[in-house]
This record gives sequence, structure tokens and C-alpha cells, in this order.
Amino acid sequence: MINMMPSKLVFALLISCSVAVQSCAQTKLKKEKQEIMENTKDSLLNSEGDSAKLIKTEEEWKKILPSDVYQVARLKGTERPFTSKFENSTDVGTYYCKACGNALFLSDTKFESGCGWPSFYKPVTKNSVLYETDQSHGMSRTEVMCGKCKSHLGHVFDDGPPPTGLRYCINGVILDFTAAQKAEKKYNEEGKKQ
Repeated sequence: MINMMPSKLVFALLISCSVAVQSCAQTKLKKEKQEIMENTKDSLLNSEGDSAKLIKTEEEWKKILPSDVYQVARLKGTERPFTSKFENSTDVGTYYCKACGNALFLSDTKFESGCGWPSFYKPVTKNSVLYETDQSHGMSRTEVMCGKCKSHLGHVFDDGPPPTGLRYCINGVILDFTAAQKAEKKYNEEGKKQ
């Protein structure tokens, strides 16, 4: 019995240390998630550093946006799950706001979440998106909006993969995708003009 006491004590100490380390890691991850979201809370800068807000009346938006995009972007609608052409896409490039062209997410931050909508773990920059509390439908969620035109994109949840632990669940209808090759070609052509 005397020989068992030290091993039980060592085991208890190991468990206590493990719980303490895990608790510290979870606290650090929660703090990092909160910083990502807080840093962009009221910022209206797009990824190019353009601080100009894109402000249009609802009538102007209605005229320029296709009805399905208008429904999501301006009326905070949601497309049916598993209907987006981007949900399973593995193409390399950048996802932009279909309403204003603001860079939102890079393809290397996209992951398969199984939720029915394209999912990302991090925006292009901390200023690419805005956050707002959404209390609709009897739930408390965090709405994600375009950082330039405030179009509704979807919601962010804290059940994503590392390194952020966030899951930006985004309506595909509001996304516009430009492949990396097109962007590189444009960059090279602009370089030749200078």
C-alpha cells in the first residue's frame, strides 16, 4: 500500500498539470480569437487600405445587384445550404465581395466544414470584414459583413480549425472568385506598363 501512494500522487500531479496546461492553451486561443474579432469591429478599411466607405441607397443596390445577391447582401438573407459553387472548390485564388470587389478571404484559409456553405478560418486582413451581434431567429450569433460596403456575408463561429479556431460560414452567392493566375497576369501586365 505504501508503494502505491507515491504513484497515485504522481498520477494526480500529472493530471493536474495537464489540466492547467490545457486551460492556459484554451485561454490563449480564446484571447487570440477575441483579438481577431475586436481588431476589426468597427473598421471600414479594405485590404488595399482604402478607407472610403462604399455608401449607396437601397434603391441603388437594388438596381446594380442581381436579385439573389441583393437578397443576401442587403436583406441579410441566406442561400440554401449545399448550393454554392464555391463550397467544394479547391481552386487557388482570392474571394472578393460580389457587391463591391473588396478582398475577403484567400483560398488557403478555406476548409471543408460540412456546414453547407463555404467556410474560412481567417479574412484576408483584419479590415476585410466587420462584425455585428445578430439576435435574429432566437439565436445569438456574430454576423460578418464586408468591411467596405457592409454587405451581409454570413456568420462567424468559434468551432473552426487552428490557427484561429474560427469558422467564417459565408454565403457563396455574395462571393466573387479570382484565380491566382488571373491576378498574377494582371500584376505582370501592370508592371510592364510602368
